[in-house]
Amino acid sequence: MECRRLLTLATRIETRSFTLLKGGSACRARLFSFTSRTLDESNRNSRRPFNSAPSFRVTDPPNPNWQLKQGLPGDIEPGKSWKLEEETGWRTWNLSDYSPGEVYPLLTSCIVPRPIALVSSISEDGVPNLAPFSYFSMVAHNPPLLSISFSLSPRKPKDTKENILATKEFTVSIISEPFIEAANVAAVEAPADIDEWDVSGLTRASSIDVRPPWVKESAIGLECELFHSYDIRPPNSDEVTHTLVLGLIKRAHVRESVLTQSGTVDPAKVRAVSRLGGTTYARVGEGFELSRPTWKSIRDEVSSRASG
Repeated sequence: MECRRLLTLATRIETRSFTLLKGGSACRARLFSFTSRTLDESNRNSRRPFNSAPSFRVTDPPNPNWQLKQGLPGDIEPGKSWKLEEETGWRTWNLSDYSPGEVYPLLTSCIVPRPIALVSSISEDGVPNLAPFSYFSMVAHNPPLLSISFSLSPRKPKDTKENILATKEFTVSIISEPFIEAANVAAVEAPADIDEWDVSGLTRASSIDVRPPWVKESAIGLECELFHSYDIRPPNSDEVTHTLVLGLIKRAHVRESVLTQSGTVDPAKVRAVSRLGGTTYARVGEGFELSRPTWKSIRDEVSSRASG
């Protein structure tokens, strides 16, 4: 969904950290949110300044000694605490009983973290537009596709959506920590004659295959053509509430400094930012590797455990 959050000169970044996993080797995620200075003083003082040092590091997985059919290891951390929390029970929502305004904060805090697309487009009249969206994901690699979903406002159509449907082209730039404030301010619902590029201070980088530029400050820029669009309606309704756009990625630009020797992107160097619930964003903290097992490698053990 388009991140429509108007910043004022009185706005600053608030940061905090919290423990995801309890135990001897805690995994800490760094969060920050765009909040007003009207917060009470005690709440403001509890926030830590943003740590500009890269935060990503690779650790062991949570349960390096996990065995087939073990499920949740409930005798060691973090599984032990996680298992105990089951005793608090579950709260259940029948979403058909709630308004879209009530569903939105629940789902955007449940489905996390969400990557953010900083989308550049140009109208048929040549007017540029720049806006961030967190209803965004990779869809396929053959063909290379990404998706963006636009929530439609009855007050004002989404310029980005209208531009993409009209011109069939756009770019997506991945947002990183060093320019998150500039990307966030591009979400402002400004008058039509206001250029978000100018408001944000971000720099246009010329594309090769499409007209819209991508963001030079971004380590990753993707040139896209419209592959398909689909209007979404609630059940038993003719009202279009969202439009899903699939973009065919024609060309990818990746900064040399964030590439590994194998040609993939190093998460520690790209410092991508994700969206959580409310106005909270997150940086990539710790990661761990888990190889996907092959059936051949586990077949005998599965069979022996089944027979035993």
